[in-house]
Amino acid sequence: MTVRTDLLALTPRTLASLANKGLVKRAEKDLTAGSGPLVTVTADGTVSGRFPDGTETALPPGRSLDTTDCACAATGVCRHRIGLVLAYQRDADADASAGAGGVGEGVENAGQGGGSASEAEGECTSTDECTSTGESRPIGESQPTGIGTPTTSGTPTTESRPTPATSPAPAPARPNTPTDWSPAEFDDDALTAALGRPALVAARRVRDRGYVARLHRPTPDDPEPRVELPTCTVRFPVPHELGYALTDASDALRGEVVALAVWAFRAAEEERKGQALADAPPVTEVSVGGRTATTERADEALRTALALADDLLLEGVQQAGPVFAGSLARARESLTAASLHWPAGAVAELREQIDAYTARGTHYEAERFAVLLAELHARHRAAAHDPVGVLGTKEASETQLRRVRLVALGCRIGGTAADRSAETYFAHAEAGIALVLRKRWDLTEGRAPTGHELSARRLLGSPLRSLATANVVSEHTSRAADRTVAISRGRIAATSITPLGSAWRDLPGSLLIRDTAGHLRAAGEKPPRLIRPRVAADSVRVVEVAAVESIGYDPAAQRLEAVVRDLAGNEVLVSAAYNPLCPGGLDALAAALGVEDEGQGQVHCISGMLHRAHGRIVLDPLAVLTSRGVTVPDLAPGTGDTTLTMSAPRRSDPITAALTSALTALARAAHQGLRHLTSPTRTHLTECATTLQRTGLHTAARLVRTLNTTLRHEGATAAVSAWVNAQIHLTTSLELHAEGAEETTRLPPADAAQVDPG
Repeated sequence: MTVRTDLLALTPRTLASLANKGLVKRAEKDLTAGSGPLVTVTADGTVSGRFPDGTETALPPGRSLDTTDCACAATGVCRHRIGLVLAYQRDADADASAGAGGVGEGVENAGQGGGSASEAEGECTSTDECTSTGESRPIGESQPTGIGTPTTSGTPTTESRPTPATSPAPAPARPNTPTDWSPAEFDDDALTAALGRPALVAARRVRDRGYVARLHRPTPDDPEPRVELPTCTVRFPVPHELGYALTDASDALRGEVVALAVWAFRAAEEERKGQALADAPPVTEVSVGGRTATTERADEALRTALALADDLLLEGVQQAGPVFAGSLARARESLTAASLHWPAGAVAELREQIDAYTARGTHYEAERFAVLLAELHARHRAAAHDPVGVLGTKEASETQLRRVRLVALGCRIGGTAADRSAETYFAHAEAGIALVLRKRWDLTEGRAPTGHELSARRLLGSPLRSLATANVVSEHTSRAADRTVAISRGRIAATSITPLGSAWRDLPGSLLIRDTAGHLRAAGEKPPRLIRPRVAADSVRVVEVAAVESIGYDPAAQRLEAVVRDLAGNEVLVSAAYNPLCPGGLDALAAALGVEDEGQGQVHCISGMLHRAHGRIVLDPLAVLTSRGVTVPDLAPGTGDTTLTMSAPRRSDPITAALTSALTALARAAHQGLRHLTSPTRTHLTECATTLQRTGLHTAARLVRTLNTTLRHEGATAAVSAWVNAQIHLTTSLELHAEGAEETTRLPPADAAQVDPG
């Protein structure tokens, strides 16, 4: 007897991904009530079932559930197919425990335990099911082919499976999902057979242009290999079976993205084999294809953007008017048309900075303006090493997704004097990643709403405060390469919003972090931020909290900081800066974190941006889940007049202070324009070079001195390259120092020890 290991490997989560949770619950309920199918297994491994309502279902080997046969009117995966899988699994487990051979008579009698037949005679009536208006059809009638196209052909026999007395081999217990396999094992012939030639042709066009993929290999805690492509995620829940590959991309793109995911695993294996060290760690991020030189069109678009950046650096933001803003807009369009998404994002943000300065908005920051100028040059310089990863994927800038389930993780409010913006973060559990939904409102004159006032505004038919703490299921969702999403309500019931409940605690291990130190170690080394992919919500996670140890407010930095412990005992610094648009935010955060001290409950989880800073694990919070519910600080009421416990002052780090001061001087130079530098700015640059030298940062000091010398002897135009060199070096140095250096412990001045900067 053939044992269907593919059916035994299907978990409830995978079945819900193939259909929906409602169908799985309905099938489980029917099985428990005795309305399950009469199961038979043919010699070729086909599992067939006949339900009490007369519906017949067959699951041939080599075909996924959506391409198998069922006589009901459903067009997709129905409750009969799921019920047959669950019945086969249940009886395989029971017979293995009893030591019986085969699935035997227990399977023959499945569903006959006294329960009545399904209340819908011959129909799938659950509101969760996909139904059609077509007539029921007999088993064996052809269906459209797709990902699960069988690799073998032939008509299965219909004889009953053998009884225990004549079974040739005992049925094994449900197999544990192995972790020692890789989708790289599928060759192109297998891909063609399973996905179809048109899908591979489309995938090859994408590979020729190039794309970046992040790989997650199977582990005992997370046994499903998966690949994060720029605009979707692909999972392989059943080992060695390509037909069950799952993706959140729309059905029209499924075959194409599955092929891209397999090629990503294959490229990672080849890259690892090419490494010199035999025990080299597995590759987690790869660039596939597209390593040819940039096209003439793309090169011209990038050169135009660099020329505009140089003009800005020479003239300064004060000289940039509406005409220059229009030039930046056209440059962004050219970069996007050439599929250079990351430089296009930098140019778009540059224009936002100029617009904010022109409008005298608080959104403008000279330091951020300088970083964006340097980013364009850094990406251009690093493009020869990895054009796909540095310049941005050549995937479609936006991909339509099929039915997705999103779990809200909180909201962040921003804006200027002329507008307000809300970034609502979501966990996409099936893909194991976080996404962000952005909304912007223009303000009328005299209006300045706070985050709490914005919380009443409606998005997708619900108030923002409800959306930021909800489960969202939508059939009208698109995902961009930078992990931003667009959700539309579409037709009635296409998007549903329900309360969050305990969804955070049910998230997969890639999103719900119980060991923050282990998670950050596993993330591995990343490129510097200047050339890193511009991906939103990349660091957003949910941290499960074991205890809150302290809460304090630093009035000088206007920052609330709390020390918490995760379940592994790691110390995590929860650090939140004051947001003037959300005056009650820090008060609400302190109250949520302090519920245990007040005896009003327990802190369960905190969502936010997880990273390292000054050698510590830091979480910039978005929301807090306690026994009383979810608190989103940016949407909380209040005026910020609560008296908070003060924290001990933190001693400055000489290296950080020297680098920050020098970057401030470089930003001031970019703000004024190298052709319009004032005498105080030149003096500041000279002083910073001296301080860097005295601190031991000799290369940084030399680069700043070179900028001064070039400005003095060769002029502003020749100094552009020197400014870029200094800005790139100092920005990267500060980033690396912040991630690796140990932070000085907060102590009262009388007890604090002198810190050695070296």
